[in-house]
Amino acid sequence: MDTVFIEGLEVDTVIGAYDWERGVRQCLRLDLQMAWDIRQPAHADELALALDYAVVCQRIQAFAAEASFILVETFAERLAQLLMSEFGIPWIYLKVSKPGAVPAAAAVGVEIERGCR
Repeated sequence: MDTVFIEGLEVDTVIGAYDWERGVRQCLRLDLQMAWDIRQPAHADELALALDYAVVCQRIQAFAAEASFILVETFAERLAQLLMSEFGIPWIYLKVSKPGAVPAAAAVGVEIERGCR
């Protein structure tokens, strides 16, 4: 199975366990890999047959804009479920980073893998 990827997508959302975090939007950085058979869209050179990463990015940004979670883990799990369901993605790898969450680290976060290749 082929892979469509999105790297370094930044989204603003309400995320965090501390009281001060509940009233502000924070940046999350996302890296995704999604299983998708690209042979047919490549052969036909037809966007309608492809996994349109621009549309996927727009959906992720809309999800993040509406979301409000305490845990990065919850954000990742719900986003993976949504993308697999709405786009028919059979397998997804998702890395969600929260830059600046821990002063001594560039970022913290989670990596998850769902579905089957």
